[in-house]
Amino acid sequence: MDPGIPIPPTGYGGIERIVGMLALEYRRLGHTVELFSSQGSSIEGVRCHSIGPDGFPPSKLISWVAILKAWKFLFLKRNEFDLIHSFGRLIYLLPILNHSVKKIMSYQREISQRNIKWINKLPITNFVFTGCSNDLVSRGSVAGKWETVYNAIDFSKYTLVEDVPSDAPLMFLGRIERVKGCHTAIKVALETRNRLLIGGNISPLVDEKKYFEEEIRPYIDDKQIIFLGPLDDEQKNKYLGQSKVLLFPIEWSEPFGIVMIEAMACGTPVLAFERGSVSEVVDDSITGYKIDTTDQMVQKIAHIENIKRRECRAHSQQKFDIKSISNHYLSISNDESEYV
Repeated sequence: MDPGIPIPPTGYGGIERIVGMLALEYRRLGHTVELFSSQGSSIEGVRCHSIGPDGFPPSKLISWVAILKAWKFLFLKRNEFDLIHSFGRLIYLLPILNHSVKKIMSYQREISQRNIKWINKLPITNFVFTGCSNDLVSRGSVAGKWETVYNAIDFSKYTLVEDVPSDAPLMFLGRIERVKGCHTAIKVALETRNRLLIGGNISPLVDEKKYFEEEIRPYIDDKQIIFLGPLDDEQKNKYLGQSKVLLFPIEWSEPFGIVMIEAMACGTPVLAFERGSVSEVVDDSITGYKIDTTDQMVQKIAHIENIKRRECRAHSQQKFDIKSISNHYLSISNDESEYV
């Protein structure tokens, strides 16, 4: 992993959360697991090594030092593992590209095609790339061997809420950035006269802070539009469970969108703009609805009670529970035909 966020994270850190769950699940299955991640990481039964200090985002100096630490760690331990699985930077794997140990490079964010083409021009052995959606893989699979492995959550950590009142709130959960569409969620709430819960951290980027101050904060009245701030796992479970729908009005090609399956785990359906991975994550009339416009989102609010919340959770659990996803990764590691 990259430096900056310990594993498991207490708040922001979707990729770190997945890595932590995978480490625990592999350990439960009897595998010896070592984790190279930020200082402060601690997982029962897993040996953790520090790649850099806690503190997000890391400085350029910390990021470069992390590369050197990764190179040293992987080169010295290259004969000690059956599989090296990276969720960090591709450059970390440079010293062992042509070593016989099996390697999986997994992406949960946008992929640099230039880096993929460059790395595949080097001698490379026993290497496979994965992306967290077919949509993401389609944008990154310009060279090498690729497979889609979806993201996951531990469904046992989320509580199914089968019934919510008709006046239950809508919810928006995610970073408060324009591409996430919080402003659209507010518009939908106002037009449908619903309360809206907003959970998420405010981006440190200058343009995004301005976006929050000018387009989000003026609508927060703690009555109809309620800003909860960053939420931990317990709080997400609470607020998602009491909401009648999660609004996901994204304005970009979302690589996955873990918050969608967190909502489904509580039985809460999702209304999402059909961009990026949404077509793969949301199943129409079962776990929510896929739409294209704000007007359609407004109209679908009236139909959200048609979604059966127990079925919503059960259907998504079959696809996205950590046990299924960890087994998928292990099947890749055991299948010689998967590798180049």
